[in-house]
Amino acid sequence: MVIKLHNGISKAQEDRNFVQKIIMKQFTIPFTYRSNLISAIKEKRKQADKMKKDFTPTLLDFGGLKIFLARHFGFCYGVENAIEIAFRTIDENPGKRIYLLSEMIHNPRVNADLLARGVQFLQDTSGKELISFSSLTAYDIVIIPAFGTTLAIEEQLKATGIAIEKYNTTCPFVEKVWNRSEQISRENYSVVVHGKPTHEETRATFSHAAANSPTVIVYNMQEAQLLASIITGKTSSKDFYTLFEGRFSTGFDVTTDLQRIGVVNQTTMLASETQAIADLLKEAVMEKYGLEEGNAESHFADTRDTLCYATNDNQSAVFGLLKQEAELAIVVGGYNSSNTSHLVELCEQQLPTYHIDHADRILSASDIEHFDFHHQIEKHSSPYLPDSLPLRILITSGASCPDAMVEQVIRKIVSLVPGKQTYEEVAAGFL
Repeated sequence: MVIKLHNGISKAQEDRNFVQKIIMKQFTIPFTYRSNLISAIKEKRKQADKMKKDFTPTLLDFGGLKIFLARHFGFCYGVENAIEIAFRTIDENPGKRIYLLSEMIHNPRVNADLLARGVQFLQDTSGKELISFSSLTAYDIVIIPAFGTTLAIEEQLKATGIAIEKYNTTCPFVEKVWNRSEQISRENYSVVVHGKPTHEETRATFSHAAANSPTVIVYNMQEAQLLASIITGKTSSKDFYTLFEGRFSTGFDVTTDLQRIGVVNQTTMLASETQAIADLLKEAVMEKYGLEEGNAESHFADTRDTLCYATNDNQSAVFGLLKQEAELAIVVGGYNSSNTSHLVELCEQQLPTYHIDHADRILSASDIEHFDFHHQIEKHSSPYLPDSLPLRILITSGASCPDAMVEQVIRKIVSLVPGKQTYEEVAAGFL
């Protein structure tokens, strides 16, 4: 079914137009986040594949070492937009107190740079106050991060007299999810948010969705199966309030509010999981109400996928990356970065994968420090590089990781593994 909007174009075409308009914008960000080599590679690939249909990786061949770079990785529109606004705000407001509501993005390098420039964080990533909101004045500047924030916090800041609109860096793809939620709420659908309940973006999306319609958060397929079981009546409706405690909107009535639903997601979730959850819940309402495929929309909204373009591109690029034979993969990005963790998740299904947030985590040719996001702990592995050559390594990074950090990782690996060509010699082929 093709959904037509008020202007006569399809929702799919509207989405394509939206993405094209967004990604054409160029940003001014600190040059220390850029990499001449990676910028050259990305531009070369872009010119050769303007429709972004080729997800094969780029080969950096050093002889005994072969590094395959994912087709898409690194800073996305929302991240570059947030960084540009934050650093411009600092430059334009000398002497003023400047606060970030929480981490600008989930990258330790960028957040450390902002702290070094005098910016202070009001909250940690879980929403716990680090600086009391009561200490704020109308003369202070508060920057809303790319994840967005809740309506309650927006109102609290406005009540203090703080002009949040000028310093709001909320990603337009996050706002697009909020708009999609509002659209289906006007048609009397409840909203199911697929996301990590404690993540800043999910908390913000829940707040905006719950302002318009009954809303519940599901974290993964297991929780979606529980919700489906409640919808079909296989699990008592009374269990809903225990199973989803703290993750449904005020006044949620399980007997009526699960009759018509639509699924949206935190924009950095795993695309395949969101689709599987939507399919499962659609099947549940069809079973409950005896519906055929053609008339499922009477109880299930066609929200389509609400992942951002960068999440889709980066995950698709990893699937292309994994078609290459390799001994291991390295994923670069913040340890609390949702989109980065999903890239790790995809890679580790096929080969040994190491999630690092900086080149310094690579201690030697035998030792590496890395992050286990499943158990939320740092690990030390030795050995991690095979002795045999040629050595083939897959590399990608999250949407909040500067290209410069990926370059540093490549340089570090090249310095540890003997090859026939130097970094400079291989880089010269792209520059």
